[in-house]
Amino acid sequence: MSAPATRPGRFIAFEGGEGAGKSTQARLLAEALRVRGLEVVTTREPGGTPGAEAIRTLLLSTEGADWGTRAEALLFAAARADHVERLILPALARGAWVVCDRYLDSSRAYQGGGSGLSDADIRTLHTIGSEGLLPDMTVLLTLDPVQATARLALRDQGASDRIGGRSAEYHARVAAAFASFASAEPGRFVVIDAAGEPSQVHARIIAALDSAIGL
Repeated sequence: MSAPATRPGRFIAFEGGEGAGKSTQARLLAEALRVRGLEVVTTREPGGTPGAEAIRTLLLSTEGADWGTRAEALLFAAARADHVERLILPALARGAWVVCDRYLDSSRAYQGGGSGLSDADIRTLHTIGSEGLLPDMTVLLTLDPVQATARLALRDQGASDRIGGRSAEYHARVAAAFASFASAEPGRFVVIDAAGEPSQVHARIIAALDSAIGL
C-alpha cells in the first residue's frame, strides 16, 4: 500500500565493505519506495553535491595526493558537511526520503577502525560539520571476504580506487568496526546478508525495513 504523500521524510544509509552491493541495493530500494508513491532522493558519499564530488575526486584518485589519516578524515567530514547542508536536509525538510550509499559510519569504520583514529574524534568532526545528523536507519550489508573479492574483480577489472585497494588486513578491521557499530546501536542498524542474487538481498532489506520502520 502506498504511503500518504504527507508522510515525513526518512533518511536511510547503506553501509558495508567493498563489493557488498551497496549501490545496487540503494538503487533497488529507491525504486521500491517510488512505487509506493514516495519522493526519493538517491545520493552517495563522498559526493552528492558539486563541492563534495570535487572532494571525492581528491580522496579516491590513485593519482592524487597520498593523504594522511587525519587529512583524509577532515576531507570526508568537509564533503559530508556540504552534502548534508545542501542536499540531505532540504530533501528531508520537504518530506522526501533520502537513500544514501555510505554515510558517517563509513568514516568511523575506515578512518577509525581501519586507520586508527578515535571514534570520538570522528564523531566530533561530524557534530561540527553536519550537526550530528544520523540516518533513521542504517542498512549494513555483510559479505564473506572471498565472495566480496570475486565481485570486486568483476566490477573493477583490477582498477580499485585508493581506499578500496588497501590491504586485506585493513578491510578486515573495517568489517570488524562495522559489526561493532551494529551491535552497539541495534535500534539504528539492520544487518543484511548480502550473499545471493540482488533480488534476494533486496527482499531481505524490504522485510527488515518494514519491520523496523514500517515502509
